Parts: sequence; structure tokens; C-alpha cells
Amino acid sequence: MPAHDSSGPSRPRPRSKPGARNTASPFGAFVRKPVERSSTAGEQVEAIADAAVWPDDAIEVGAVVDAYGLKGWVKVAAHAGGAQGGEALVHAKCWWLAKGLERKSARVMEAKVHGDSVVAHLAGVTERDGALALRGFRIFVRRADFPVLDSDDEFYWVDLVGLDVVNEAGDALGRVADLIDNGAHAVLRVEYPSVGKDGQPANGERLIPFVGVYVKSVDQTAKRIVVDWQADY
Repeated sequence: MPAHDSSGPSRPRPRSKPGARNTASPFGAFVRKPVERSSTAGEQVEAIADAAVWPDDAIEVGAVVDAYGLKGWVKVAAHAGGAQGGEALVHAKCWWLAKGLERKSARVMEAKVHGDSVVAHLAGVTERDGALALRGFRIFVRRADFPVLDSDDEFYWVDLVGLDVVNEAGDALGRVADLIDNGAHAVLRVEYPSVGKDGQPANGERLIPFVGVYVKSVDQTAKRIVVDWQADY
């Protein structure tokens, strides 16, 4: 039951893979010249442009950290890690960029995993200075543009946040506030209403490993996760 970290799934552990899109043609095969990809309605832009409309399902998946090379490519730090889950960045045809009050859309000409990051060429950016001007922009991708997962036992982290957590006895344990990657697997950070030492309302926290021995089912339709976990743990 892998969980993808947003951009980035668990058995239950977060699944992330680079998802390379290009495969080599057999030697001697004829190949047709690639046709430039067209964007979906409302996203078609010839270069980076101001975004008058922001998608309702935009999910932050990374940030531009530097230029890559001399021909306008950008280097991106994916929130899920490059080789560990830059799928949404690599898969999407359009990125949405935000920095302060600026909102822009950019058509992705090409994107690929490079080490622990993602590098990409955006339409209209043809030199290093143009790529450097994009440093600091946060990158969003529409949730609808995330690649389809391979199994019903895999989940993107963004789809787990907000789900109610109950144990097998039906006791409410709280709601998923976040996920943590501890290197071996994902951990659900579950918040629940509590009372602080000062007697004031506060949020309590439970950390539940997102692995099969504890997580018994995930029902996204019912917005509920059932776990083998006691309220007094």
C-alpha cells in the first residue's frame, strides 16, 4: 500500500519512481519527428505568461533552485525528491509558477530526472539568464495531471491528507495532517483535539507508520483510514 509524496505513495510505503518517458528506438528503425505537445484548454501558452486563472486542483510539487546548462533549462528541487518521486513534474505538460504575488503558467517542452532533482526546458526560455530569472518560483501541477498509479494499493500523499483515521474498534484517532518520510517508509502524522498543560484546547499528535502491519485499509471515497492502533498508544 505505497503512498506517493505529492508531485509524490505505502505497502503501506510511499512509492516514488522517476518515470522516464523516453525509450530508445531499435537500431535502423524509422521514427517520425516528434510533434510539439499541445496543452489542454486554458493552459496553452507559447512561453511563460502571467496566469489570469489559477487551477482549483493545483498542488505544490517543487521549486526552481537554479539554471541547468546554458540553453535555458531549469533545475528543480522536487518535494518528493527527483529520483524518489518527481513523476508529477516529469509527466505534466504545464507548470504553474508562483513567487510572492506573481502567478505564471509555463508549457513544459521537456523534463527529466537528473540525480536527486528534476531538470526541465520551459517554452520560451532559451538562455541561462532566462532560467536564472525563475529561481525561487514554487512549482504547482494540477492534480488531474499526476500520472496514474500502478496499483490500488498505492497513494499520493496529497490524497491522504485530511482523511479521518479510526482503529478497528471504530475509535476515532484523528485526521491526517501530514506525512513524514523516515527513509524506510512513510509515517502518518495524525492530529486530534486535546487539552494542553495550561488547560487550553490544543492539538494532540499520533505518529502511525504507513505500513501494512498497522494500516488495514484506505477508503478515499469514504475519506477514512482504518488502522490497527489503540487510542492510548
